[in-house]
Amino acid sequence: MAEVEDQEEDTEEEPKLKYERLTNGVTEVLQKDAASCMTVHDKFLALGTHFGKVYLLDIQGNVTQKFEISLVKINQISLDESGDHVGICSEDGKVQVFGLYTREGFHENFDCPIKVVALHPQFSKSNNKQFVTGGNKLLLYERNWLNRWKTSVLHEGEGNITNVKWRANLIAWANNLGVKIYDIGSKQRITNVLRDNTSLRPDMYPCSLCWKNNTTLIIGWGSSVKICVVKERDPTEIRDLPSRYVEIVSAFETEFFISGLAPLADQLVTLYYVKENSEHMEEEFRTRPRLDIIQPLAEGCEEISSDALTVRNFQENQCRDYRLEHSEGESLFYIISPKDIVVAKERDQDDHIDWLLEKKKYEEALMAAEISFKNIKRHDVQKIGMAYINHLVERGDYDAAARKCQKVLGKNMDLWENEVYRFKTIGQLKAISQYLPRGDLRLRPAIYEMILHEFLKTDYEGFATLIREWPGELYNNMAIVQAVNEHLKKDPTNSMLLTTLAELYTYDQRYDRALEIYLKLRHKDVYQLIHKHNLFSSIKDKIVLLMDFDKEKAVDMLLDNEDKISMDKVVEELKDRPELLHVYLHKLFKRDHHKGQKYHERQISLYAEFDRPNLLPFLRESMHCPLEKALEICQQRHFVEETVFLLSRMGNCRRALQMIMEELADVDKAIEFAKEQDDRELWEDLISYSIDKPPFITGLLNNIGTHVDPILLIHRIKEGMEIPNLRDSLVKILQDYNLQILLREGCKKILVADSLSLLQRMHRTQKRGVRVDEENICESCHTPILPSDTAQAFGVVVFHCRHKFHKECLPSPGNVPGIQYCNICSAKRRGPGSGILEMKK
Repeated sequence: MAEVEDQEEDTEEEPKLKYERLTNGVTEVLQKDAASCMTVHDKFLALGTHFGKVYLLDIQGNVTQKFEISLVKINQISLDESGDHVGICSEDGKVQVFGLYTREGFHENFDCPIKVVALHPQFSKSNNKQFVTGGNKLLLYERNWLNRWKTSVLHEGEGNITNVKWRANLIAWANNLGVKIYDIGSKQRITNVLRDNTSLRPDMYPCSLCWKNNTTLIIGWGSSVKICVVKERDPTEIRDLPSRYVEIVSAFETEFFISGLAPLADQLVTLYYVKENSEHMEEEFRTRPRLDIIQPLAEGCEEISSDALTVRNFQENQCRDYRLEHSEGESLFYIISPKDIVVAKERDQDDHIDWLLEKKKYEEALMAAEISFKNIKRHDVQKIGMAYINHLVERGDYDAAARKCQKVLGKNMDLWENEVYRFKTIGQLKAISQYLPRGDLRLRPAIYEMILHEFLKTDYEGFATLIREWPGELYNNMAIVQAVNEHLKKDPTNSMLLTTLAELYTYDQRYDRALEIYLKLRHKDVYQLIHKHNLFSSIKDKIVLLMDFDKEKAVDMLLDNEDKISMDKVVEELKDRPELLHVYLHKLFKRDHHKGQKYHERQISLYAEFDRPNLLPFLRESMHCPLEKALEICQQRHFVEETVFLLSRMGNCRRALQMIMEELADVDKAIEFAKEQDDRELWEDLISYSIDKPPFITGLLNNIGTHVDPILLIHRIKEGMEIPNLRDSLVKILQDYNLQILLREGCKKILVADSLSLLQRMHRTQKRGVRVDEENICESCHTPILPSDTAQAFGVVVFHCRHKFHKECLPSPGNVPGIQYCNICSAKRRGPGSGILEMKK
């Protein structure tokens, strides 16, 4: 087949159909003859000509069979669904129905032109040997059981029959007045759809008929389209009416004259005959036919696509010279004209991609190719992708082009190297660097080194980024180290180059060199490097440097790795830097109060010098701190709170209280201290000191109530002394007293209620029976508690403690008559248990 030019409107919308000219044998046939009709089967095509010949063609247009039917035009060809039988009628009145693979057939000559013929769709079946012909009337032929053909007239009297289509049990035909539908099953004509535009000659603008399915008929006549649906009538409404009726579900007018119709899913494919007025002359002239896809609506239609077709000799063709046939199985549409046959088909994914490439929509084309990758060869996807990359490079969008390389080039290392050298040629190595393969598939080391050298010349920051991101195995590490050292000779203090050099040394496992650079730069990754590569032996003499850089991280690292760097080694290294030594020992103490006990005496001075807020907590928590030394230091520095704590801890509470009252003058703290010590003499000292200080008296009155009788303090207050808030303090004392009384009464009630509840529970427990059987033994004589002969008299005593005795085995009762105690429990001093059960018989 050859491609056919189709012209779309000036739009970016993608066409829905593609076109090819049917060639091969058809080309030769149409050079000598002209097509008059054609019918389509899924297996082959049947073409009729103006010289009375019928050709059977394959899908490619090659002639497989030829029939000499007549000397004049073939009007119509009909095939059954199996493709085994064909019906042919011609302008000279000949009708032939025969099997393509059998000898059976029907041949008849009529005295008028026969315009149409249609076989029953199931004609190959013996009970469906039926066909219709149409000239000036519509005749139905049926073969009876005697193998003879019976003829009946279905319709006449309304002019020539111009078209007929048979689907299932329904026959639709058109004459000069309209379209009729006949039900072959019920032998009833069920509708008559009148022609709209009666001004058009029916022979010049013939009716187009097409069945969409077994019940939907599409009618195109002139510029009018109607879609009719055959429906079953309600049985209650039938009476004398046909069992079926037709409903027109859509009707609309088109811009041009209709030469053919075909269904495409829920849309319509329409072949238009187009006439336009000349700008210079009043006469009309014929233009190329159009093939449109339209969406039928209830009262109109929507155009989906429109293509003008360049068919041969279109300037000479009339509306009646075009036909549209379709193959339902493959959605193929055949546009038949006297000198040309064009095949239209739906565009597939390959066509979609080609259109996108033509419009330079490379991104969409690549995405479409990847989606349909199973049906498209990998090199085709790469071909599309390479076209896209070339387009981006030409446009100057180098970053986007490089980014697409990652997706398009995939695992093709040769293509990758070609693209790298192309980017080098245009001076855009930086653009492609971040997208190079760096996993299991990789390029030659020289490629990566070339890019690194390019960055090292122009962009230190980009060079450092690549070194961080690229695995060290991609390139010759020593060659890059040498190049970096050459640059450092010119700029020895460049921190970025030094950092990158340290990373290169790390890749090369030269960790000592990397550590020196990191420490020199005070780089944050120094700790990570030490941990990751276990470089603790290399930092024993660099502890001060590490702590100067980041005290917290350094101390945490040292404490976490005491097995590698001992505590004594750290203290020795920090002895000349007491502020750093304090940080280390403080964190050590927080982790374990006992591990650094030999340094606690030194820590007193360190806390006093660098961290007084933590001195008192340290003194409270340390069990190894020499108190005399601590007291001496605190007194020298006039640390009152720390001195008070040490005095109290050493037992000199009266001196500690005196310091609180005299040096701190804080009555609340003095009261709190007295409460902690809970010493009556301290309270006396506190009262004696406060008795001539009204603010202190107020504080005592507010807080002393629960520890000392307030009356003792009140009696010692001098008459006439003004005491701030005295009334409020006395009220609070009374309220506290009342609260104590209420609490005591409440506790008493709870105690009584609990005692009663427990007594009742004990009483219920002691009232329960106790099981005594043959397995129990006497706790005194250790023989079975029950005699073997229970008919004899016996006595058993069971105590609340569950010990059991023969009555005669118990000693005599004690001093209290009637009360017997368990000997075992009394001996163990578990408390007396009185007998709870005495069994006699």
